[in-house]
Amino acid sequence: MNQTQQEAVNRIKHKGLPKLKLAKRIFFIVLGAVLMGIGIEEFLVPNKILDGGIVGISIILSHLTGFRLGLFIFILNIPFFFIGYKQIGKTFSLSTLLGIAVLSITTSLLHEVPSLTDDLLLATVFGGITLGTGVGIVIRYGGSLDGTEIMAILANKKLPFSVGEFIMFFNIFIFGIAGFVFGWDRAMYSFIAYFIAFKTIDIVIMGLDESKSAWIISDKHEEIGDAILARLGRGVTFLKGEGAYTGDDKKVIFCVITRLEEAKLKSIVEEQDDTAFLAVASISEVRGGRFKKRDIH
Repeated sequence: MNQTQQEAVNRIKHKGLPKLKLAKRIFFIVLGAVLMGIGIEEFLVPNKILDGGIVGISIILSHLTGFRLGLFIFILNIPFFFIGYKQIGKTFSLSTLLGIAVLSITTSLLHEVPSLTDDLLLATVFGGITLGTGVGIVIRYGGSLDGTEIMAILANKKLPFSVGEFIMFFNIFIFGIAGFVFGWDRAMYSFIAYFIAFKTIDIVIMGLDESKSAWIISDKHEEIGDAILARLGRGVTFLKGEGAYTGDDKKVIFCVITRLEEAKLKSIVEEQDDTAFLAVASISEVRGGRFKKRDIH
């Protein structure tokens, strides 16, 4: 990369989000975190039903020690904030920190508020839906509310398990502990709530695969390619294309990203060319190349 290209990349790196988009992102991350807090404190925790991941561990520790749930959620997620900053990027990590902080505050404020229902089935179903909606909104706008996914992405580089398999094993372990602490009926209700939340997230963000392929057609292909390289750290491939109707030569940008990077990729493309064609598809498996080894800065 020559000096002129490097200067262009540096300018792209320091280009911030427009204020309106930033405000929109903050609003929806706060909304998603509040919804998750409501699902936890108004449905699940009062009925001794768990969520998966770090939140599930926090619920168990809060029950055993008597300390506030929000305190454990915040403290246990701090390491993943720093990991996310290094592996995925500043925007993602700050969005995650905001979401986790709001979630911790929400659970603390709602701790003394009476639960909306003491019916186990209703608490399981509506708790899972509310929680899943909140998590889905936060992920859709470029953040996360649980460090388990970041941990799974890192473990995937060293262990022969996919991200989804690692999360599944981790949550089975948590629900197993819940069986001893709260009783096996609560553990089974917890698994149902987690399944409902999982499917709700799927609906909100339209797909939960950790890897996605992106195809971009734009006259500003070089600018978009430089921006993806600078801000996501992902390599891109330029493919030759031809418009069937016009016969014009086109450059097609192809790259593979994680689903946590999808929101940022869309933002990058829109900033460089709001008329660009963008198609994102889920990938069940990625092998070869340097995709899984590349760090995101």
